[in-house]
Amino acid sequence: MLRARSHDPAARQGPAPSSAPSCTPGAPCARRGPSLPAPGGVAGRGGGGAPFPGVLRACLARSCAMALGEELRSGCFWRGVLAEAAATLIFVGVVLGASVAPAPLAPALAGGLVAGALACTLGAPQANPALTLALLCTRKLGALRGAAGLLAQCAGAVLASAAARLALPDDASLVTRGPFSGGSMNPARSLGPAVVTGIWDDHWVYWLGPVLGAVLAGLSYEFVFAPSASREKLGACLACRDVALVETTSPSPSSPSARSPPAPPAERGQGTA
Repeated sequence: MLRARSHDPAARQGPAPSSAPSCTPGAPCARRGPSLPAPGGVAGRGGGGAPFPGVLRACLARSCAMALGEELRSGCFWRGVLAEAAATLIFVGVVLGASVAPAPLAPALAGGLVAGALACTLGAPQANPALTLALLCTRKLGALRGAAGLLAQCAGAVLASAAARLALPDDASLVTRGPFSGGSMNPARSLGPAVVTGIWDDHWVYWLGPVLGAVLAGLSYEFVFAPSASREKLGACLACRDVALVETTSPSPSSPSARSPPAPPAERGQGTA
């Protein structure tokens, strides 16, 4: 038995179309606003065009800013900065106090003892701008941590010199002149008294000498005398490339990959056949 056909016009035309506008990828839509180009493409080319340099630079700048913000919000970062300031303050204060003694070896002995004590108590802080700059040049220290450490060291040295000037009877022992040659291996020890007393005679020598010596020593060890030293590593540093990447890709002489692989069993058995 055949069923009777429906005479309803709406039933013959099928379901009513949706009132919402259709949205296709890459086409403008009233609900989601104007279309944006796909990452790595140009608008109107379906995402297959050339990349946007401005977008890439903006993404890199945003990632760097996020990393910088995370570093500044970390407690480890500020503990290291505080340790550098406190260590330099103690070191410069002890050395300046020992400079009042008539014995010429007193400042050197006091400096050695306080450096060892700081290494045992504050986790081996640098407390020396020359050492910090050497670590920066050999890429053992980040730029942000290095800059913050230098500022903390200079601030600690100035505070120690101001306290020593209030405690000591005169300013003669503050300025770098003695024990024997007038040398100062720590630029912070010379900077603090120069800021407090206003005596800047030949002050550049106490920065150029220690910094140049520390940087040359660090580069010599890192690229000549260290077990991981290589010409590829030196070339990467001169070309301002990532040295850590070269260290991971180049095998050391003692690593198993640097040795020749053992012969296969078939080759080893040829001599005994």
